[in-house]
Amino acid sequence: MSTAIDPAARIHPSADIESDVIVGSGTSVWQRAQVRSGARIGSECVIGRDAFIDEGVIVGDRVKIQNAALLYHGLTVEDGVFIGPGAILTNDRYPRAITPTGELARADDWEVSPIVLRHGCSIGAGAIVVAGSDVGRFATVAAGAVVTRTVPAHALVAGSPARRIGWVCACGA
Repeated sequence: MSTAIDPAARIHPSADIESDVIVGSGTSVWQRAQVRSGARIGSECVIGRDAFIDEGVIVGDRVKIQNAALLYHGLTVEDGVFIGPGAILTNDRYPRAITPTGELARADDWEVSPIVLRHGCSIGAGAIVVAGSDVGRFATVAAGAVVTRTVPAHALVAGSPARRIGWVCACGA
């Protein structure tokens, strides 16, 4: 498959868009953002400066991905999600650079642990969502939180590890 960038999308000249990428209508991809092969970005999204969207990441419509956010392979982002600056969404629950025999680990030596960010949720600045931890509809992850397990819909979580400290409505209050 080839790259399909909607004519109504705005791509900054310094952005690195690999082959086999889809970018929807009205989406803006800003300076030095990198979008890897097989990524799918919906309509009316904002991809901030220096954001990284890895191979095969799926991004819905009306999503805001702020500056320097890192979205790794295995991530699905539903519609209306906010991802704050410097947020990291990982994909390897048991990371190692080498195999048990001391050889450099390759693609076949690990398993992707996917993450799903559900409709309307928000991930705060500098937050980390650890592989295999989904975030529910309209949930809010506080800035700097470290999410190590699934966050229920409408929960407000904070801290390291993140714990529920309240509930939020769809409006964010």
